[in-house]
Amino acid sequence: MTRSPAPTTTVLSHPALPDGYAIDADYIIYRLEEAGATLLALPGTGWTTQLRTSSLDIVRTALDAYGWGEARIRPPVPSAEKITRMDEAMGWIPLIPLDRYVLRRVVGARSLVHPVTDRHLFPWRRLGKALGADHKAIQRWHAQGIGMIVAALNAPG
Repeated sequence: MTRSPAPTTTVLSHPALPDGYAIDADYIIYRLEEAGATLLALPGTGWTTQLRTSSLDIVRTALDAYGWGEARIRPPVPSAEKITRMDEAMGWIPLIPLDRYVLRRVVGARSLVHPVTDRHLFPWRRLGKALGADHKAIQRWHAQGIGMIVAALNAPG
């Protein structure tokens, strides 16, 4: 009788850092913002099962030729390496305990940075208004969430 292989568990991978550097809050914030910019730079269109007349190339180019569409500045499609780094960094947000879901929301929202303008999509005051809290409290919660991620990544083992 053969045994089936044991189910694999996901192993938390430590982020790659240059030798001699420790994982700190600045590094985590940088990687999360880079991941947010990469996420927002991904194309919003792709293969679909629906057929829309506006999705046909000949119709779209005809509309654009007559100036019926606004020209939008789109960032270049991110490379596979950037997408891999984005997946790794966004995988750190679940390191914040589930019962601290507000911290998860704050950290996730602050990671969204526009890839062209480098501006946060959710400034402190907008997050405060959305969550019904003071913007200074939102900043403290963000720091607490980042601290939890740093502690989890620096934990031995």
